[in-house]
Amino acid sequence: MKKRINSLKKKFKKYGIDGYVIPKNNDYFTEYSKINRLKIISNFSGSAGLAIILKNKNYLFTDGRYTIQSEIESGKNFQIFSYEKIINCKLFNNLKLGLDPKLFTSEQIKKYFLRQNQVKFISNNLIDEIKIDKISNDAPFFSLKDEIVGENKISKINKIVNYLKKKRADNLFITAPENVAWILNIRGNDVPNSPIPNCRLIINKSKKIFLITEPKKAKILIKKKIINKNQLININDLQKKILLINGKNFIIDNKSCSVFYENIIKSKFDIISREDPTYLLKAIKNKTEVKNMINSHILDGVALTKFIYWIKNINKKNITEVDAQIKLEQFRKKNRNYLYPSFDTIAGSGANGAIVHYRAKKENCKFIKKNDIFLCDSGGQYKYGTTDVTRTLCFSEPKQNIKNIYTKVLKGHIAVATTNLLKDNIGKKIDKRARKYLNKSNLNYAHGTGHGVGFFLNVHEGPQSISKLNNIKIKEGMILSNEPGYYKKGKFGIRIENLVYVNKVKNKIFFENLTLAPLEKELINFNLLTKLEKNYLFKYHLYVYSKISKFLNVKERKWLASFI
Repeated sequence: MKKRINSLKKKFKKYGIDGYVIPKNNDYFTEYSKINRLKIISNFSGSAGLAIILKNKNYLFTDGRYTIQSEIESGKNFQIFSYEKIINCKLFNNLKLGLDPKLFTSEQIKKYFLRQNQVKFISNNLIDEIKIDKISNDAPFFSLKDEIVGENKISKINKIVNYLKKKRADNLFITAPENVAWILNIRGNDVPNSPIPNCRLIINKSKKIFLITEPKKAKILIKKKIINKNQLININDLQKKILLINGKNFIIDNKSCSVFYENIIKSKFDIISREDPTYLLKAIKNKTEVKNMINSHILDGVALTKFIYWIKNINKKNITEVDAQIKLEQFRKKNRNYLYPSFDTIAGSGANGAIVHYRAKKENCKFIKKNDIFLCDSGGQYKYGTTDVTRTLCFSEPKQNIKNIYTKVLKGHIAVATTNLLKDNIGKKIDKRARKYLNKSNLNYAHGTGHGVGFFLNVHEGPQSISKLNNIKIKEGMILSNEPGYYKKGKFGIRIENLVYVNKVKNKIFFENLTLAPLEKELINFNLLTKLEKNYLFKYHLYVYSKISKFLNVKERKWLASFI
């Protein structure tokens, strides 16, 4: 790492800069990427971060999920701060910082660097000049049948066009690949953990569409007449082809349209809005998508329940965290509809459980000890659905204070699950319910309570979330996680996560659980639960049993019945 940092610093004089900025994202702004430039320069492997390398100092900015992890991975060579510290900070006021314009939006530049003259755009990425991981991926995009997604692409394009007409806009430039995937009902194999097709899309108010990608990626789509050759723009030709498009203005996406592409559009068109309507349209799942997600969670619940039974009752060997996550995936792989993990499994025993997004590696993982609290956060991509679930387990009688904390986390989890959505229908209100019982004991956690989840897409998606600042109204069809937690540095971590969807019966809307796996009863102090909370647990475990027991063997079924 030091060699790479020094190699980067040697380039500063050539480009006339005092420092260089490296974000986590690639030029598609996806959460996961096969090329991770931030890790190359800093060794930090978290999903959110930004490094600034100066001549004499190195800074890494990230969020509360990665406080411990960033210190472990990068602390020897970087000063580490939370994202908030970079906003309005004066560390870089008199410096010229280089950055790749394809990796930043104008919103990010305004947020991090108040003065435009602080930054210098450098078209060739300097990390790539030092070390580039050569990734060749020729796998073409594929399409999903209408009966799988529940709505055809024509209907979705019409929704977009109606939005354009309402906004008096001529064109929408869709730069988030997951939004293109949703509109055209296509998927791909361009990133780890998600079936994302790396591409962009332009939709005109006259219903013309242009898919922007490498031609070889679109060959199946052309063969199946999802698009025709005239609707394809080679990514290398975009700069000249976009200027030939009809209209006077564009809507772009402030989350994923880079300064590079924004400047190309601004050279001919007016930008009248920076909000891609696809995010909200995609967030509200139709009945077919919900049905497929329910089916995927039955499959996933069987695998996880079998794993929990195995690790608590069958396994008699000393196993590592890596052994545990391999075993869990073996259970998932027994179902032919399972494809791959929806994110890298978090299997943290004891102190490692306190690292919110811990990743166990063979060379330095822990053995799972009998007296440890074990946190396991995992998920899968299935045909067709996306799962994400966390269970915290114990293997011996836990200490009373740990039981009490787990129970307060559980009470928050139940409070979210039983929210009256007619009353508390935005994320920041629901987030308060999740933290209420922990806060009474001056306890808290440094991450959001819940994120949106895609349909056979990204395991994390917006715009909805259950977090302190989110104001998006929770609507029927949305899918979110419900995952309060607590983390004692150097000791243990606790998190309880289910996915829920917003159901509607008559005039009542409410959360309904998708996740089907038992909760660790040995960690519960039932004296701290109300009658309503005990009743919730009874009904939840009865529901789990009714959905997955027929897929279990006799011993597993008998064990699962003991939770009711």
